[in-house]
Amino acid sequence: MDTQIVAVYCLCDDLLQALHHPTDPQFRMSDSEVMTTAIVAMLYFGGSFEQARDHLHAYGYVPQRLSRSRFNRRLHRIGHLTLALFATLAEVFKQWNDESIYLIDSVPIAVCDNYRIRHARLYQDEAYRGYQASKKRYFYGLKVHLLVTSAQEPVEFFLTPGSESDTAALEGFAFDLPVGAQIFGDKAYNHYLVEDVLHECGIELLPIRKRNSKRPLPPWLRYLQAYYRKRVETAGSLLERLLPKSIHAVTPAGFELKLCLFMVALSLNCFRFQ
Repeated sequence: MDTQIVAVYCLCDDLLQALHHPTDPQFRMSDSEVMTTAIVAMLYFGGSFEQARDHLHAYGYVPQRLSRSRFNRRLHRIGHLTLALFATLAEVFKQWNDESIYLIDSVPIAVCDNYRIRHARLYQDEAYRGYQASKKRYFYGLKVHLLVTSAQEPVEFFLTPGSESDTAALEGFAFDLPVGAQIFGDKAYNHYLVEDVLHECGIELLPIRKRNSKRPLPPWLRYLQAYYRKRVETAGSLLERLLPKSIHAVTPAGFELKLCLFMVALSLNCFRFQ
């Protein structure tokens, strides 16, 4: 734990220096310390900023501590920098991925159970009511759309309302991948137009075909799909393992920021610090 906390701080500080991020010398707590505290909260304290602040202050990692409200304001102000850290780690994962095989899937994140939708305060729209086919249940919240390497290392993600289909979400991916990359997914990702566009860019999208598909795949590709399918589900379970039973947030922006921080924490768990 101590080694990872120090490594997280070094990564955050080096990133801010590389971006020439200005820090007011009058700040009691640097932006690197704010980012580190937020990420440590996701890694070890189920998203609780207060527990992370208490721990880091008690053990001398962060000598000066901000109030709760000031810490939250500072964190929201630099929230975009956490995405820069995720993108930096994603580039490293792409370089490590010698076989250039990627997996695509979505993970539902429930704000509340279906029967409590009327009392939901963060989101109040039918667009956030989605269906989770694997568990045969409805949920109310968001979807995290993931693109990971074959070693379950995340390289891209974004959030959508829970009702948006995986097929429509394909158009939201940047697909910033090397030429020759192969992307495997389930039946929800059959989108011939996106496949054709990616093919022109030297990237192959190879979802599991439906029975009435006009583009059947050869048997050896179907075997690879079945083999890699379990790995992308493992990546989703690794994210769910980090998430608490309920994510405490007051505003939609705060809820989404915590989800982004959990994705950064997932990347750091996959990162080989040695």
